Amino acid sequence: MELMVLLNALVTRLLFVLHSLIGVWRVTAAKKEPKYWLLALLNLLLCLETGLTLKFKQGRGYKWFSPAIFLYLICTVPSLWLLEIHHGTQYCSNEPGAVQVNVSNHDFNQSSDSSHGSEGTDHHIIQTAKVFVNQLSTICETVWTLALHQTFLLLLVVGRWLLPIGVEITRDQLSQLLLMFVGTAADILEFASETLDIEDVRKNYALINAILAVWTWSMLQFPLDLAVQHIGCKPTASPRRIPSLLLCRYSAELWNIGVSLFIQDGPFFIVRSILMGHFRIFNQMLVFFTAKNILVVTLQLYRLAVITLDFRATVLQKSRKEVSCCPCEPYEANTHATADPDTVMKEFVAFPPKEESQAPSED
Repeated sequence: MELMVLLNALVTRLLFVLHSLIGVWRVTAAKKEPKYWLLALLNLLLCLETGLTLKFKQGRGYKWFSPAIFLYLICTVPSLWLLEIHHGTQYCSNEPGAVQVNVSNHDFNQSSDSSHGSEGTDHHIIQTAKVFVNQLSTICETVWTLALHQTFLLLLVVGRWLLPIGVEITRDQLSQLLLMFVGTAADILEFASETLDIEDVRKNYALINAILAVWTWSMLQFPLDLAVQHIGCKPTASPRRIPSLLLCRYSAELWNIGVSLFIQDGPFFIVRSILMGHFRIFNQMLVFFTAKNILVVTLQLYRLAVITLDFRATVLQKSRKEVSCCPCEPYEANTHATADPDTVMKEFVAFPPKEESQAPSED
């Protein structure tokens, strides 16, 4: 089992490094400046993290945070920024891929015929590799950029799946987290591709940077595992701090609401509203996804109100149970309610949620 843990840790990080290097290669090819290869030095951080994780954690993950995913973002996001900014200076025909693939296939057949019988197997492999690289190089840069966006988000989900988990997270929680990431990645890809492909947006350099900044901000939710893990209430915590009790009891739900409001749907709605309201950019998909963001934000606020009211009702219910004692001893009950309110709140810490406490017994 430990061998599989080490293997998964190494293979996943190797995939991260390879994908990051492909992004750096495309930036260098698009900019035609060898100095952009310096971006590859960012992968040294990922190599350092790999060594530290193998030494101190035996390849397993950390609680609530994945340094490998975070460093993968640092290594790849700058390349995608440069490719998207460079996107505005390029021209691609409507169907570039089909023409160039046909030409490359013709070259590939010629190289295969010339290699038979004269150069041998080694020369044939080299020629095949050269033709394959030339075929990739002739693909339109916009196609490359979109492919890197798609593989980037897919690798974030698959990589989080392959990375060894720590003792703090279960397989059930990991499966829930991956399902959330799949939906999140689809929304993020739609936001980036749908807004950056608008012609009027491409003419505004500041608007491109603003959209990419919001896109980068939305990516920061991937290294965190708070969406499926509860902080847990400690009996020693101060019971007078009601917000702290609310946070520790509904930590996962509140994190999901916060991500939607402040990291994903909220910022996406603001950007799309600015595009339509200030820049007068309208299209069918933009209006649809703006309405979708409004709906999600409204539902999340409704969910927050439900959680708050449920928490308040549970506190009042627990307080009434503690105060209501024997009718023949009203003085002692009132003394208990006024002199020792901390005891009521400390016992509430371990009180189960309302819907669980009212569930009928199987017996």
